[in-house]
Amino acid sequence: MIILQFKKLLTFLTILGFSALLFFSCSKKSSDPVTTTDPVTPDDPIVAPVDPPIAPTMGLFLNEWQPKIYTAPSYTDGTIATDAGTVVTVDASNVITKIPLTIFGHNANTWMSKMYNEPIFMNHLTNLKPNVIRFPAGSGSDCFFWNCDNNIPPADAPTRLCKNDGTFATGSLYGYGKSTGSWQATVDNYYSVLLQSNNQGLITVNYGYARYGTGPNPVAAAAHLAADWVRYDNGRTKYWEIGNENYGDWEWGYRIDVAANKDAQPEYLTGKLYAQHFKVFADSMRKAATQIGKTIYIGAVMQESQTQSWQTVTTQTWNSTMIPEVNNTPDFYIGHNYITPYNENSNASTVLTSALTVPGQMMTFMKSELVKNNGTIKPIILSEWNMWAQDSKQQVSNTSGTFAVIVQAEALKNKFGLTARWDLLNGWSNGNDHGLFSAGDESGVDKWSPRPSFYYMYFFQKCIGDRLVDATVSGSTNVIAYASTYTTGQGSVALLNTSGTAQNAEVKLKNFKLGTRFYWYTMAGSNDNGEFSRKVMVNGSGPTAIAGGPADYATLKAQSALTTKGIKLTIPAWSAVFVIIDSK
Repeated sequence: MIILQFKKLLTFLTILGFSALLFFSCSKKSSDPVTTTDPVTPDDPIVAPVDPPIAPTMGLFLNEWQPKIYTAPSYTDGTIATDAGTVVTVDASNVITKIPLTIFGHNANTWMSKMYNEPIFMNHLTNLKPNVIRFPAGSGSDCFFWNCDNNIPPADAPTRLCKNDGTFATGSLYGYGKSTGSWQATVDNYYSVLLQSNNQGLITVNYGYARYGTGPNPVAAAAHLAADWVRYDNGRTKYWEIGNENYGDWEWGYRIDVAANKDAQPEYLTGKLYAQHFKVFADSMRKAATQIGKTIYIGAVMQESQTQSWQTVTTQTWNSTMIPEVNNTPDFYIGHNYITPYNENSNASTVLTSALTVPGQMMTFMKSELVKNNGTIKPIILSEWNMWAQDSKQQVSNTSGTFAVIVQAEALKNKFGLTARWDLLNGWSNGNDHGLFSAGDESGVDKWSPRPSFYYMYFFQKCIGDRLVDATVSGSTNVIAYASTYTTGQGSVALLNTSGTAQNAEVKLKNFKLGTRFYWYTMAGSNDNGEFSRKVMVNGSGPTAIAGGPADYATLKAQSALTTKGIKLTIPAWSAVFVIIDSK
C-alpha cells in the first residue's frame, strides 16, 4: 500500500512540475544541489528490523538501554574514492543486538592522582563518556581497604603477605580508601569523578582479605567490609565484583601463611573455596543493599581461556571446582584478557588478528565451561582488556586505536555485557604503557595528553547507533566492518583496515531508506614509527606534539558527500573510517 501511494505521488508531482521542484528544494539544505537521481529505487521493499531476544550473556547490562539520539554532524565537503574493489553490504533489518553503553568502559586505579581535581583529564573523560569506570581495579583491589585512613589497616590485616614462592612481602602492602597522598585517589575522589563526568561505577571489593586476614573468621570480616561499602555507596553503584583474577598466583590471597590463619584455610586457594567464600560475600552485600532499598549485581571471577600444562593446579581446576560450588549465585561472570601473545614483540598484523579472534574464543570457552560444569549461562563481562604486545610502542600507537575499536566491536558481536579497557593512566616504560593518557613521564608529551586509542574510541562511540546490525565484506580480507543503526533510521559503519596498504571500500545498504548525505571521520597514523605511529590524524588534523591527536577533536567537523555517487571511502593503513549515513 505504501509503495502504491508513493507511485501515485510521483505521478502527481510530474504533472505539477513547479510544485515538484518546490517540494524537492524544501527538503534539502540550501548548500545541497538539486538532483533528480534517487539513491533508492522506489520499488525496493524494506524489511523492518526485529530485535532478537536479549542474549543471556548480556542480560542485565541491557536493562537500561535507551535509543540513541541521532544528530547530523557539522561538516565540510569531502572527496569520495573514485573506485572500490571492496564492498561492504549492510543489512539494516538483521539486528545482532541492542548496544549496551557498558561496552565502552575503562579502568581507573588508585595511583593516578585524585583525578577529580585534574581539569584537563576530567574534560577528556567527560568527552569520552566511557559510561562505566572500574575501581580500585586490578590486583590492588585484593589489598584495598576502602574505609581505612592512610597506613592504618584493620588490626587483623597482617604485616606481611605470602607470595607465590613462599617468601613474604613486607612494607607498603595495602591501599587505603582515605589516603591523603596527592598521587592517590580516595573512594570519595572516585565518586566525585563519576558524578562530574556522568559515568557509573564498577567496584571490585577486596576478596584477598578473606584469605590472609588473621582474625578468628576472616571470611566474615572481609564480607562485612564489602557490605559496609555497599551501604556507604548507597545505590551509586550497581555493578560489583568479588576479587580480581583470584585463580592467579600473582594475586594476594592465592597463597597464605597458614601459621597466621585461624579458620583452618588451606595454603593455596581453589575455585571451590573461592565459591564458598563468594556466597558469604554475596549474601552480606545483598542484605546490605536490601536494607538501604537499592539493587546491586554481583560478579564472580572465572578463568577465561583454555588452560595450559604450565599453569598452576588452581588455575587449571578453577572453573571445574568453582562453577558447581557457586551454584548459580553470581549475577554475572568476569573474565580478563590481554588478547595478544604474551610479552611478544608482535607486528601490527598479529595485534589486529588477535583482536578479531580472541574475544569470540573467550566467549565460546566461558559459555562451554558453564554448560560443562552444570552452571547457568549468565551475563559475561570483560572487565580488563588490553594487549601484551610490547617493545615497539604498540600500546601507545595508532594501531592500538584500531585494535581497541575491534576489541569493543567484537565484544558486541559476541555479546559481552560489559568491557573495561585497562587503564586510564599508567607509566611510560619506553612505550610499554597501557595508559589511555600520558603520565607526563615521556619526553615531549604533556601529562594527560590522550593517546591515539582515545581518539579511536571517542569517534567510534560518537558515530555508533543503538543496534548492531549485520555487515558482510567482499573483495578483501583486509577490510573489517561493523554496522549499526539508530532507532530513528540512520546508519553507521566502522570500516577498519588490518593491512599496511590503504584500501578503498564501498558501503551498500539493504533494507535502509538512504538519505541525501553521509559523513565520515578518517583516522590515520603518521610516518614516525613504522606500523606503530604514535600519532593519529583525524580528517587530516593532527597533534602539535610528537604523539597523540588533534586538540580540537571535540569540535572537529566531519567530512561529507552526497550519497548519489555511492558511499566510497579510502581507509588508511592500519587505521579506520567511521561513517554516519542519513536516512529518509
